[in-house]
This record gives sequence, C-alpha cells and structure tokens, in this order.
Amino acid sequence: MKLWLQRVVVVLVTILTLGFYVPSFADEDASAMEGESSGGGNDQQTDQYDTSNEFAHLDSEETLWSIDEYVDEMTTLAREQTFAKLGPKIVDRVEDEILTEILPQIEDVITTLYEQADDDLIPNYTITEATSSGYGEKIFHIYDQHAEKDVIRFHVRRDMKPKQGYWFNFHYHLSDDGFEEHHPIGEVYWDKNTPPKWMAN
Repeated sequence: MKLWLQRVVVVLVTILTLGFYVPSFADEDASAMEGESSGGGNDQQTDQYDTSNEFAHLDSEETLWSIDEYVDEMTTLAREQTFAKLGPKIVDRVEDEILTEILPQIEDVITTLYEQADDDLIPNYTITEATSSGYGEKIFHIYDQHAEKDVIRFHVRRDMKPKQGYWFNFHYHLSDDGFEEHHPIGEVYWDKNTPPKWMAN
C-alpha cells in the first residue's frame, strides 16, 4: 500500500508543477518575437545582420569542436574493436592492462593522426570493422574513404618468450613507410599456457 501511495503522490506533484518552470531560452524567444512585430524595417535588418554574425561565430567553433568529436568517436570505436578482437576469454584476464596501458596509447596515436591531418581529410577517416579471428593480427585499420586506402593499421600478435610465456604485442603500421615498420604500442602478459584464439568466447 505504501508503494501505491508514493506513486500517486509523485504523479500528483508532477501534474501540479507542470508549467511552473519556464526555460530561459523561451523567454528570449518571446522577447525577440515581440521586438520583430513592433519594430521598423531598419531594426529588422540590423537584427538579421547581428544574428548572422552570431551564427558565423558558432560555425567556426563547431568546426573546431567536430575535430574533437571525430577523435572521440574514433577512439570509442577503437576501444570496441580492440575488445571484440580479444574476445571475452582474453578480456576477462587482461582487461585492466588493456585499459591502463594499451588503449591510452592507441588513443594518442589516433589523436596525433587527426592533429596532423588536413581539415578536409578528417571527415573521410573511418574504422574498418572486420577484425581477423583465429590467429590473424588485425585489430582495425583507419581507412581514408576518399583516397580508398588504409592510413594506419593496428595489430596485435602473440609472442612466445622463452621461460616467460605468452605476451600480446600491440603495434601499428603507417602508410608512410608502406606498412613495413612496427611502431610499438605496448605488451600485455598472458601466461605460460597458450592463449585462446582471438574472439574466443
């Protein structure tokens, strides 16, 4: 009975307070509408000019912000692809190391790519979503859709170090050198036992 009474009180309070709060932007819109209806032709032209100046300023800020948004989106996708590549069996054991050591390095590489890229190239970058399962190295590639070529390839491989065990070696390749050189990101220790295949449940 108490739960029923609480629900009724919440509904009644909601209904009673409906319309009491008026957002500040609604007041501004109302005063702007009154000014347009009572003002002369010159005032309206001046208002339109001022508004377009405000929008031009917002567009330049939006362009700067969208670079950050691209980086955020790309790093989020990179994180998802990395966890998908490793699979639940591996992630359960090495998630902390991946989060603290590997993903920040991947995010730094992606950020550097976007900072060095021309502004017109940035919207063309996308992440390939097909990771290689089994024993393949591919985590994801950053692909330039306009040029139709890979820009960076992020990979992970298993290294067996004698008397130490298995390590996951995270690295990336750049298109600048034909994807030949391994640029290290970091290593994560697995165990002396053989790790499961990538994407294993």
